[in-house]
Amino acid sequence: MYIQRILKEQIIARLQPNKVVVLKGPRRVGKTILLKEIVQSLPANVEFLNGEDLPTQDFLSRRSIAHYKIALAEKKYLIIDEAQKVPGIGETIKLIVDSLEGIHVIISGSSSFDIQNQTGEPLTGRSISFMLYPLSEQEVKSLEKETEQEDHLLQRLVYGNYPELTSIPSLQQKGEYLRELTGALLMKDILSLENIRNSAKLFNLLRLIAFQVGSEVSYHELGQQLAMSKNTVERYLDLLSKVFIIYKVEGYSKNLRKEIVKNSRWYFVDNGIRNAVIGNFTPFSQRGDAGKLWENYIIAERLKFQAYQRMAVNNFFWRTY
Repeated sequence: MYIQRILKEQIIARLQPNKVVVLKGPRRVGKTILLKEIVQSLPANVEFLNGEDLPTQDFLSRRSIAHYKIALAEKKYLIIDEAQKVPGIGETIKLIVDSLEGIHVIISGSSSFDIQNQTGEPLTGRSISFMLYPLSEQEVKSLEKETEQEDHLLQRLVYGNYPELTSIPSLQQKGEYLRELTGALLMKDILSLENIRNSAKLFNLLRLIAFQVGSEVSYHELGQQLAMSKNTVERYLDLLSKVFIIYKVEGYSKNLRKEIVKNSRWYFVDNGIRNAVIGNFTPFSQRGDAGKLWENYIIAERLKFQAYQRMAVNNFFWRTY
């Protein structure tokens, strides 16, 4: 079952000759399926490549204008999935869009620090970025009967919105899927790329953040609990945000200098990942942390709405004493 994604028509509308569309987002939110759906809506002459494929990496690594003109001579659209896996992809794409008249390019990536680092400077002025999140309420609403909506929402508050969950029949299997996915997000996107030696501390830090959803986080206190320096805590949290597991919301203040140094709150991009981290898939009606789940879910939905509406905003939390 394919779920229509909001970004599909937006991406197609923004395709321009000799420009690059960059599609970012966590693993398994449906970037590959979305790209294949976009291909179905394009005219012929599409070259679809996977950056994890070694022959694709070899093909793209031959950085020669003559080579690209021969290999892509009849192609109007070049799509590269998991582009961050291709060494020097930014310079390669820059050469292609500067040399092949009329070429339209889409690239996708699962890791923010990979895809941004490799494409940021080379593609300045040549690209537009889109962020794909797990399914939004707007996207799943069309699939549900009105009588089912409340029950399904309560289930999403616990298991989250990753697209594959819609085709997994049992709650036990949904939990197993989320635990495996959480391990993949940590192992593949952080530990393998950043050479972090102590994976246990990274995971324990994520667990502490999961229990503190909706509360202000003190890096100093987290460091004391984990026997880590404040700087290490901040670095780990930054890495976790760059692979789209968590995100930071800063406190609002009329004094801009205070705003920067105030404690922040951290939320999960998806409730299911948060519950997998703490190992708790208890039904919503029996939860002691129902308020945290609601707060995390609503803010995640707000982020999706802002991203899909192309809103340029800053988000803050605010409270009185």
